[in-house]
Amino acid sequence: MAKPKLIYFDAPVSRGEECRLALHLAGIDFEDVRVKFEAWPALKPQMPYGAMPVYELPGRPPLAHTNAILLLVGRAHGLHPADEFEAARHEGMMQHVEDLRANVGPTLRMPDADKKAAREALVAGYLPAWAQAAEKNISGAPFFGGAKINVVDLKLHMAVRWFIGGKVDHIPATIFAAYPKLIGVHDAVRDHAGVKSWYAKPQPAGIP
Repeated sequence: MAKPKLIYFDAPVSRGEECRLALHLAGIDFEDVRVKFEAWPALKPQMPYGAMPVYELPGRPPLAHTNAILLLVGRAHGLHPADEFEAARHEGMMQHVEDLRANVGPTLRMPDADKKAAREALVAGYLPAWAQAAEKNISGAPFFGGAKINVVDLKLHMAVRWFIGGKVDHIPATIFAAYPKLIGVHDAVRDHAGVKSWYAKPQPAGIP
């Protein structure tokens, strides 16, 4: 029987990595298709919305957009709340992470001088405001909703990890240091046994 398939760039980052982690934590044996960046232009027109990640289930049309994939996996495998209101609260935070990416993402394609100015403006305004809102809405510990890991935690972890690694030019690695709940979610996901087991696995080679 054909395996489910997740298609994303050949990098352990961002939207694709949080979907990989969700599938792994759910115990789903999936084909991890990793696309080299140079191969993407030829594949882009074949994607449902011209973007990745894309999740393919046997007998179903391709499913696109990160939150849709995470919610499908989370609801079916105990990684998203059963309570409707709590589920909606988690989904609000998931959208908050996508808002962060929508604000920072355009700077990736800017010339360096413009990037520097744009990111310094984000550091001065948007990023602290984003973190403050996230902090205010994290009601549990160590994870967003309490003792149990959910897909929202994977999103928060990937977003925070990107910045605190110190590799985002013109944004200090300490940008979220004043927000202990946010950092706490990041650390709890990093230290989760299931997440550690994912990174202990050999990673597949990308498709050229």
